[in-house]
Amino acid sequence: MRRKTHRNVTIRKPHPWGAPPWTVDFRPAPRAPLDHVDFAIVGGGFSGLSAAAWLRKLAPGRSVLVLESASLGEGASGRTGGMALAETAAGTLPGLGDVLAGYKRILRALRIDSRLTLPGVWELARSAPATKGSGPIRKHSPIFWSDSGELEVVRRVPGGTVDPGKVLAGLARAAEIAGAQIVEHVEVRALDFSNPLRLRVRRKLRGRIHVQEIRAGQVLLATNAFSLDLSGLRAATAPKLTFALATAPLSAAQLQSIGLGSRRPFYTLDFPYLWGRLLDSNGVIFGSGLVPALNSLPFRVPTGPRSIKNAARDLHFYDVRKGQAAARLRWLENRVRHLHPALANVRITHRWGGPILLTEKMRPIFRRHPRSKNVMLLAGYNGHGVALSVYLGKWAAEALLNRRPLPRWPLPG
Repeated sequence: MRRKTHRNVTIRKPHPWGAPPWTVDFRPAPRAPLDHVDFAIVGGGFSGLSAAAWLRKLAPGRSVLVLESASLGEGASGRTGGMALAETAAGTLPGLGDVLAGYKRILRALRIDSRLTLPGVWELARSAPATKGSGPIRKHSPIFWSDSGELEVVRRVPGGTVDPGKVLAGLARAAEIAGAQIVEHVEVRALDFSNPLRLRVRRKLRGRIHVQEIRAGQVLLATNAFSLDLSGLRAATAPKLTFALATAPLSAAQLQSIGLGSRRPFYTLDFPYLWGRLLDSNGVIFGSGLVPALNSLPFRVPTGPRSIKNAARDLHFYDVRKGQAAARLRWLENRVRHLHPALANVRITHRWGGPILLTEKMRPIFRRHPRSKNVMLLAGYNGHGVALSVYLGKWAAEALLNRRPLPRWPLPG
């Protein structure tokens, strides 16, 4: 007689930030965190998982533990739009190297099916600023959209798209196969800067709270917009929730009429900001908007300490179905429907938000913690994190192993 297979089905409540059009098809093996490790990584996003995979790949005899406060994919890495961009949001920095080429090599080395394509990215503007690189192409712009003026293509820059769910799952799978331990739903409550370092963590298991102390030789804090008190970055950064929506699949004729027949992603150089990309299904993602707004102006970016010193309340306060977050999504949807007649009646299939960490002068934070040389900080990608976070995650692993120095950038904070 054939044996019945029973499958445990977990019914999850809708996430207050909504659901993006991809999934993370990987869950780490459930087990209690190790008590003593060589490297503890706080944050199971692109940065942390990339660092974990490379630490084990470069030093297979050293123990690596990744602590994620929620499920993999519930932070910025699983809620990004999946646009892979070159450089940083502040442009190229001394010693940075070729981010896209490095990103491609990392994905290939870890055997990650990322659906990476690099056809270039359209930069759009409502006026034609002086540009360098491939040069202005506004005269032959494939895009003519109405959005606080006429939006047209100014130039094409390096970049493309990936499937964020596949990248995140691939990094986690590579890290676990290499021997790193990944534990979800573990909240790091405190970090004691002693020798060895001590992390006090709390984990909910079968309805009970378990408290544990973990000793680590070195710690990488890769929580980006979260745990800012732990990293000491609360006064130097601005955590925000940013938004995106995805349309139902468009026909080839519709894509051609709106100027996306080339399948190149895009973003605007001026404000109000707008970015977007195509999905494999031929649906289109559009993204824009911040909650809470910076200085009551939702489209400004921080330029100095004064503009970012008042950090927002916990981002988990916001829900895309109500309040300010819902209003931002309605505003975005209205913009999209008025961009072009072909989008006027398009069906919206997904609406979601994701955290973003804005920093002074848009520079990433990649340095040792001022209280301990054994604690490293990696955060603040300002919208360029898809490729940059994975690229710098590998660099962080090399730096933790003393195989590569940290960059000498004029860092914020």
